Amino acid sequence: MGRFRRTARWALRIVGIVVTLACVIGLGRFLWPQPGIDAQPGSAERQLAFLRDALDDGADVAAQRQFPEGHFFLNALYGLSWVQAARTDPALREQALRESRWALQRVESADGRAVFSPALRPAYGVFWAGWTNWLRGAILSLDAGDPAEVQRFEAHSAEIAAAFAASETPFLQAYHGQAWPVDSTVAVASLRLHDRLFGERFGAVTTRWLDSARAHLDPATGLLPHDVTPDGTQLDGARATSQTVILRFLPELDADFARDQYRLFRDQFLTYPGGFGPALREYPRGVDKPGDVDSGPLVAGISLSATVVGLGAARVNGDHELAAALGAEGELLGLPVDLPGSKRYAFGLVPIGDAFVVWSSTARPFTTEPAAGELDLRWWWRVPWLIVLGVLAVVPWIGSLVGALRRNPAALGPRG
Repeated sequence: MGRFRRTARWALRIVGIVVTLACVIGLGRFLWPQPGIDAQPGSAERQLAFLRDALDDGADVAAQRQFPEGHFFLNALYGLSWVQAARTDPALREQALRESRWALQRVESADGRAVFSPALRPAYGVFWAGWTNWLRGAILSLDAGDPAEVQRFEAHSAEIAAAFAASETPFLQAYHGQAWPVDSTVAVASLRLHDRLFGERFGAVTTRWLDSARAHLDPATGLLPHDVTPDGTQLDGARATSQTVILRFLPELDADFARDQYRLFRDQFLTYPGGFGPALREYPRGVDKPGDVDSGPLVAGISLSATVVGLGAARVNGDHELAAALGAEGELLGLPVDLPGSKRYAFGLVPIGDAFVVWSSTARPFTTEPAAGELDLRWWWRVPWLIVLGVLAVVPWIGSLVGALRRNPAALGPRG
């Protein structure tokens, strides 16, 4: 019995040490935040190393069972993140080209197109066509030396432009009878990327789309809606799940429109639940609805996925303070496992989440310079986190401290 008690005491001490160290590390991250994701060499490569291993083990097939675009997104974001990392660190260029081209092959494979219809225009729908075209253009922004790939980019861009030109609505279908404005935003951004790389060709289509998009804003929020019918009639107003992606791409299209949309979004969706945060609500303040297949589970109205993607939106819109805050919270709450050769979150159990994290943390615009202009956060946003971490760091040792004081009452000081 005595041996058991000694073993239990040592086990509790070890747990206490681990908890305290974790809290101290968390305190350090909040008191002395990283100077920015671009100043963390190797972090993106370690995240991408984990994702490549996961993809080799079939993570994209598993992701497809979780939601309809799981296979596509995991591969596309992997390729795009490599390109973004290489645009930050040119030393990664050759590896980025190799890995992003491999990812492009996978999104264009039969498995990558399986859930999309070739009968739509553009072929396989605007979601598949837009993201694929953006990925191909991103690769060409690193190396445009392959004439066949340039020709494919030209042809696919022309097909997308023709579909928009023939449409009475700015929002094309991703699936039969279903359209989401975010998908069309990505597709039009790929046309802007084409014109940046190879000269003006689709400017008129892009301008027409922007004018039409402004005419189809959600009247309740002034933002692009989440879901529409094929004729452009709004089904669901603005939501963070799609807004965070839309705002990743709007700066590529129109700086003024993007700035106005970002401020409207921030004013209505940024929140501090229970004094903690910042975080992003799935629905604007005053609207409380349950989560669904698009948002995933909501915690006190907060969309965890939108908050992750919001880091990237903040980066490209020049909101560096919010980006740093969301990054710090992710490092605290995301259960990161940071090893010399790899880095993963949530113990690597949900690789699609890791793909969104690295895509967001390496975010940068391709056709323009990052937006300027800082927006303020509540100056005290760190305080609740610091209090909780400080308390948790001390709690494991309260029992030992009380016991020591009982054994040595003199430590309490003289009486009387």
